[in-house]
Amino acid sequence: MSVVVLDFGSQYTRLIARRLRELAAFSLVMPGTSSLEGILGANPEAIILSGGPRSVFESSSPRPDRRLFDLDVPILGICYGMHLLVQQAGGAVRPVPHRSYGRSVLSTQTGFLFDGIPERSEVWMSHGDAVTELAASWRVIASSTENPIVAIASPDNRRVGVQFHPEVVHTPHGQRLLANFLDHAGVARTWSPEHALDRAIADVREATAGSRTLLAVSGGVDSSALALLLVRAGIDHAAVFVDHGLLRHGERVEVERSLTGLGVSLHVVDARDRFFLALSGITDPEAKRKAIGREFIDVFREKARTMGTFRFLAQGTLYPDVIESAGSTSASAANIKSHHNVGGLPEELGFELLEPFRLLFKDEVREIAGLLGLPDSIRLRHPFPGPGLAIRVLGEASPEMVAILRRADDVFIRCLREWALYDDVWQALATLTPLRSVGVAGDDRRYGLVLGLRAVTSVDGMTADWAKLPHDFLDDVAQKITRQVPEIGRVVYDITSKPPATIEWE
Repeated sequence: MSVVVLDFGSQYTRLIARRLRELAAFSLVMPGTSSLEGILGANPEAIILSGGPRSVFESSSPRPDRRLFDLDVPILGICYGMHLLVQQAGGAVRPVPHRSYGRSVLSTQTGFLFDGIPERSEVWMSHGDAVTELAASWRVIASSTENPIVAIASPDNRRVGVQFHPEVVHTPHGQRLLANFLDHAGVARTWSPEHALDRAIADVREATAGSRTLLAVSGGVDSSALALLLVRAGIDHAAVFVDHGLLRHGERVEVERSLTGLGVSLHVVDARDRFFLALSGITDPEAKRKAIGREFIDVFREKARTMGTFRFLAQGTLYPDVIESAGSTSASAANIKSHHNVGGLPEELGFELLEPFRLLFKDEVREIAGLLGLPDSIRLRHPFPGPGLAIRVLGEASPEMVAILRRADDVFIRCLREWALYDDVWQALATLTPLRSVGVAGDDRRYGLVLGLRAVTSVDGMTADWAKLPHDFLDDVAQKITRQVPEIGRVVYDITSKPPATIEWE
């Protein structure tokens, strides 16, 4: 049994699925245009129609199977999904003169969706169309001062819709609204990290069917947890850890010590020279990602030839990787940026891909990693991009520039730990820019590099706020970096949230 989330191209679609899992409901994302037979194959207890960038009155906008609305299954429509419900029932949706984006406050609310939610609660809007007329017997269950129709319900309460986005953190009581919908629909609440782990183990065993698996270990929590998953599942594997010269300070030693001690068959490949050669002269971030992806695959192929035959290449790919690489189930989703493990692979890979975490978020993998025994030093480490420090050096990632960045990044992370702030932020990073700035060192003029520091708070990386770190801390970090890394003459702090920015600069 599941809650099926039909994706109509919203960047928040997977976030809906994640919120449902937080409520212990198993969720499955499917394309909004899926056939009824495909949807029924997921055995849905409830269905959620996601938002999307299109307008329902456009002839080419994505539509669900018409038979969907004849099912005796509760449906919640969000934004574009609500407009689909209205239009299908015979109501009207029209464009509005000014797009509504940001916080709004409900002026009235009633019905089971709002049980336990304070009056005049805040919600997050993101739409350019609005419902102007409801079908007979449908009713308005919430309004705002800007919009008289913010939430709706059918006569039998089996179809409900909201104009706002309950799945984002900017709707403070959105989780309670989703819980109310699940309760009303009678959805089983049995999803847990333990069940996710059991399912992943069963899926891996079934997929591999005794075949050998080559695992790409990056040193982060995702691939490290995957290595332990293969051990727990009893899969014949070889884990290859590539030192591409783009790792954080001390990372290679820590990964080798931790994983080999937990039974992982780990093989370390020193490929620093060949990666820097592949990156030579490249300044475009997408080109860097793809060059690194190609080089990774070549390294794996070469290493695999020395160890026998492998059918699968396992990767710790997560939901956000897939979303930002336009791997969404909806063709309407935007490509934000590609990731080396999902956006830079050559067509003739030579392996079948095995990605047990493809439908999981970072926090879910952290919980699974804990169940598998991964040390907290790796499990709770901040996320780190697959291309490593290459995309934190703006412009060409030369060995010299990467070495400068590595030292500066190490100072930043050590200071966060010394000030007991490391666990207060979701991710912290340093980015080395190609800019140079005039400075003073003693009585001498210095023309040093500009370093950007960034720290964000987040739950899943889909949205993030810049971390309000103490000014005294930032002063301490800036002084230590400019003293210990003399090539850097100026330190700046990034105060841009996501959106509009991504977490990484490239």
